[in-house]
Amino acid sequence: MLVIAHRIDDVTTLDPAESFEFAGGDISRNVYGRLVTLDPMDLAAGYKPDLATGWEVSEDGKTITFTMREGVTFHSGNPVRAEDAAFSLQRAVILNKTPAFILTQFGFTPENVTEMITADGNTLTLTTDKKYATSFVLNCLTATIGGIVDKETVMANEVDGDMGNTWLKTNSAGSGPYKLDGWKPNESVSLSSYPDYYGREPSMKRVIVRHVIESASQRLLLERGDIDIARNLNPEDIAGASAEEGIKIEDELKGRLMYLALNQNHPVLSKPEVRQAFKYLVDYEGMKDSFLKGQYTIHQNFLPATYLGASDENPFSLNIEKAKELLAEAGVEGLEIEAGVREAQERIEIAQSVQNTLAQVGIKLNITVGTAKQILARYRARDLDVYLGAWGPDYPDPQTNAGTFAYNPDNSVEANATGLLAWRTAWNPGDLTEKVDAAVTETDRDTRIKMYQDMQAEFREVSPFVIMFQQIEQSALRENVMNFSTGQAVTSAAYWQVTK
Repeated sequence: MLVIAHRIDDVTTLDPAESFEFAGGDISRNVYGRLVTLDPMDLAAGYKPDLATGWEVSEDGKTITFTMREGVTFHSGNPVRAEDAAFSLQRAVILNKTPAFILTQFGFTPENVTEMITADGNTLTLTTDKKYATSFVLNCLTATIGGIVDKETVMANEVDGDMGNTWLKTNSAGSGPYKLDGWKPNESVSLSSYPDYYGREPSMKRVIVRHVIESASQRLLLERGDIDIARNLNPEDIAGASAEEGIKIEDELKGRLMYLALNQNHPVLSKPEVRQAFKYLVDYEGMKDSFLKGQYTIHQNFLPATYLGASDENPFSLNIEKAKELLAEAGVEGLEIEAGVREAQERIEIAQSVQNTLAQVGIKLNITVGTAKQILARYRARDLDVYLGAWGPDYPDPQTNAGTFAYNPDNSVEANATGLLAWRTAWNPGDLTEKVDAAVTETDRDTRIKMYQDMQAEFREVSPFVIMFQQIEQSALRENVMNFSTGQAVTSAAYWQVTK
C-alpha cells in the first residue's frame, strides 16, 4: 500500500471530459488509458503509444489514423475498442465542459465531431480543420481530456441525455493501471491495482491519497510512519523532515506557475498603467528567499522553464516609486479591491505580501479565502477583482499556456470560454490571439521558438497577468519509496511506477 498526504480539495469531478484541476489530473492519470501517453520516468522522450499502438498521417497533414492495441480491457471487463476511443473524444466535445477547448481548437464542434472523429474496425480516424504540427495534436491527446472511457458502462449510466457525466463525476470507467475504489471529497481517494492492465501490474496494490491541508500535520504523519509521502510541506517543515532518520527529500521543477489576474471588467484595473504598476508591487525576491524558499523560483513568463520557446527574461522587481508614478499617470488615488485565494498556506502568504506592498501605494486589498471550488467558481464567473492562483500545463507543448493566457477570440460573456484564462480575466489580447493561432501551424522548430519568445515579450508588458513564480515541488518520502515522480513540468503523478 502507498499512502500519500496531499491537498485534494480542488477535485470537483472525476469525469475526464470535465476534470481540469491538479489533484484530479493525478487520479485520471492512473485510472484512464489514452491513445498516446507520456513515460513518467522519461518525459524527455515525449509522447508514446498507449491504447493506440501506432498512427499514420495523411499527405495533407490533416488526418491521423490510429491503430488500437488489441486485447486490452476496461475495468468492467469490456474490451477497449476504437469505438470507445471515438466516443470518448466525441463526448468531450459534445459535453463542452471547461477543458473542451483542448480538442475544439482543432475545429471539432458538437455538430461535426461525429464526422471528424470516426471508428472503423480497429482504427480511429481523427481529421482536423487544417494542418497542424502532428506533435501538437498528439501532445494534446496526452491531456486528461484524452482519457478513453468505457462506452457501454458510461451510457448505461446516462441520465437525461448527460452522456453519463453525472455518474462519472464520482465513478470511473477506465482501463488504466488502477481502478477507483472511492472518492470522498475533501477527505480521501482510494485506488486499487487492476490485475488485467495490459502493462506491468503495479507493485503498489492499493493507493490512498489523504486530504491533509496543514504542512505540520503532513510532516507529523510522515515522521510517525502513517504515510509514505508528504506532498505539501512548507520550507520549514521540509528542513525539519530532512533531518529525520528514514526520510528523504526529492525536488522536481514543475510547470505550475503562480500568478495574479486582474479583472479587466474593473474600471481601474483595466488601465494599462495600473496593470503595469501591479508588476512592480510584488516582492519577488523577498518571498522567494523567505516563506517560498526552495519551492519556487522567480518566473515572469507564461511558458514554464523547460518548455519549447520558454523565456528566462524576468524584467520586474519590487519598485514602489515606479508603481506610484504609473498609478499617478492613470489618475489613481486610493483603491479598494478584493482578491480571491484558495485556502493553501503559501498562497495566503503570497496574498498577504502583495497586500502589504499595495498598501504602500494606497491600494487596500481585501483577501477572501475559500476552498478551491469556491474561489475557482468565482474566478470563472469573472466575479473577482483579483485572483491569486496557480496554473499548470495540460500537455507538453507551448500551445498549452499560450492558448489560454494569450488567446481569447471571443471575449463576450456568452462565449463562456472558462478554459481560457484570458477570458476568465475578461481580457482581449488583441493581435496575440492571431499570433497564437499562427504558432500552432508552424512546423519549423527554430521559427516556432522565436514566435513564442516574441509573444511572451509583448505579453509581459501589456497583459493583466502578473506571473510571479514557477514551482519547485519538494516531496518528502520515506526512504524505502522508490520511483515516485510528480510528473515534472508536463504531467501528473504516476503511482504505478512506485516500489517500496
